[in-house]
Amino acid sequence: MVVALALSLAGAVAALSLPIGLFPQVAFPRVLVDIDAGSRPADQTALIVTRPVEQALRAVQGVQDVRSETTRGSAQISIDFGWGRDMVASTLLVEAAMSRALGTLPPGTTYNVRRMDPTVFPIISYALQSPASSPVQLQDFARYQLVPLLSGIQGLARVEVQGGDTGEVEVLADPARLASHGLAMSDVATAISNGNVLSAVGRVQDRGRLSLVIADHSLPGIAAVGDVVIRTDAAGVVHVRDVATVQQGVVPQWLHVSEDGRPAVLLNIYEQPDGNAVRIAREVQAKLAATRLPPGTRLWPACAMPC
Repeated sequence: MVVALALSLAGAVAALSLPIGLFPQVAFPRVLVDIDAGSRPADQTALIVTRPVEQALRAVQGVQDVRSETTRGSAQISIDFGWGRDMVASTLLVEAAMSRALGTLPPGTTYNVRRMDPTVFPIISYALQSPASSPVQLQDFARYQLVPLLSGIQGLARVEVQGGDTGEVEVLADPARLASHGLAMSDVATAISNGNVLSAVGRVQDRGRLSLVIADHSLPGIAAVGDVVIRTDAAGVVHVRDVATVQQGVVPQWLHVSEDGRPAVLLNIYEQPDGNAVRIAREVQAKLAATRLPPGTRLWPACAMPC
């Protein structure tokens, strides 16, 4: 009788501590690599991006098959391993291979490595809308206010922000004005890069106090970018504003997010493999409910498990 009661209590405690989710925890022997290489044509992307990456990934220990799909400026590569392998270690090997191959790929190429299991899908998504805020402001609020707020929740893997716009400063060079000064677009890019520097240049020690000296030559805004000097010679000084139009813009977006027919920003919540999806969803809801939103901003659950 005592043994049966002890076993019952042990079973109840174990049941309460088990992770809760819609799907069972299964580690499929597959890793996906998503590559973004700009807007190059598909045939060029396959030649200078997909092929060298495939060759690098085929050398990973335990790989049985590598398949790829290439489109304009992007590629998705599927790496299959055998059942029973440690997929955490295999994913790390793929990450290491991609890191080594990145130096041979075109500048600006980015990649994302995903291990295929039920946690690749978000457990819940929240929509953020505001008629009083621009898409840039809405995305910044989600990325710099809400994501850090939620990232400390136990069992939460990551928070993904989709939608909105990312602000940037655009420099639109005029070919005729460049030619009149004997300059090329590369001269403009080099001048802006060299004029936008933040670096440590030394340290100062005084009366037992050590201070780090920083050289801040960062460009604070549009006017500062226009004032960058491209060349100085006997003919005079050539600034960026003399050969180009500098304006505020946004990074081109290929994904449009909307809720109820209006532009929105989505917060996708992902759990760790051993996470408790129900508890994570409750903590996310509690933290977001206690958050002070900008005036006129709405935040509500847009999708529940599975999204």
